[in-house]
Amino acid sequence: MTEEMIPIVMFISMAVVFCVLFWFRYKQRNDMQQTFRTALDKGQELTPEVIDRLGHPKPSKDKDLRLGIIWLAIAVGMVLIGFAIPEPDAFRGMLAGAAFPFCIGAAYLLLHKITDRD
Repeated sequence: MTEEMIPIVMFISMAVVFCVLFWFRYKQRNDMQQTFRTALDKGQELTPEVIDRLGHPKPSKDKDLRLGIIWLAIAVGMVLIGFAIPEPDAFRGMLAGAAFPFCIGAAYLLLHKITDRD
């Protein structure tokens, strides 16, 4: 019975994560519209530049660095999980799985290095 629950729980947890992400995106857009309505009710003029700045804030200069560190930490965590499993095939599998987040993290660090930051 417990082995049958593993894929069910996995798919349910993925659905919950996506629902939460969509909910927060909806909430953020709703709050932004409420901000626009409040500004218009108070008589403030909203120029296209102000709307663009409020709707699409500039990303942080160090966003690539942070994302690269997070992806590398995920890769290191997967390798450490591979060490914790006593089977050699499991270690090789976790090492192979860790290669993907490692490459993404390395790419983000490379982007941080070569990107011109104002």
